Amino acid sequence: MVKVLLLEDIISLGWLGDIVDVKDGYARNYLVPCGLATIPSKENIEAIAEEKAKRANERKLEYEKLCKVAEEVEDASVVIEAKANEQGHLFGSVTPEMIAEKLRENGYEIADEMVAVGHIKEVGEHKVTLKISVDLDASVEVKVVSEGSIPLEEEKPEQPEQEEDELSEAKSETSEE
Repeated sequence: MVKVLLLEDIISLGWLGDIVDVKDGYARNYLVPCGLATIPSKENIEAIAEEKAKRANERKLEYEKLCKVAEEVEDASVVIEAKANEQGHLFGSVTPEMIAEKLRENGYEIADEMVAVGHIKEVGEHKVTLKISVDLDASVEVKVVSEGSIPLEEEKPEQPEQEEDELSEAKSETSEE
């Protein structure tokens, strides 16, 4: 094992400016040649101390924003229409991307990668976990319904009713004569 000073944020290792232990080959063959890490020295540590403090502040602000998003989206629900057979099996699946898109349509700032669920292949209600950050989760209710089972108010025809009234009035007038 060798100690390296991280020059970039690496999710599996740490943040910029952290000194971490990694295997020799990982440091020698990947981290150092790619410019992601260097051998720690007093000069290197001092050189990136300001950038480390700046990024720590940015992470704090980002975390506060993500906490707000998690609080807003917690216990939200979305309805997704999909083609299904009579037994309730979907002719495809509801993907995490579809769920994230529906949440965005409802005004939530959710990235596709935050939806931590496999493909949903059944009609019904499903509890889905959103992985907002490493230690921050939220859950939403996803209701998958068969296409055409939700009556849309926009599709209710009002003009045909008026036409039927006019036709019935015309018939009554002709029958009276």
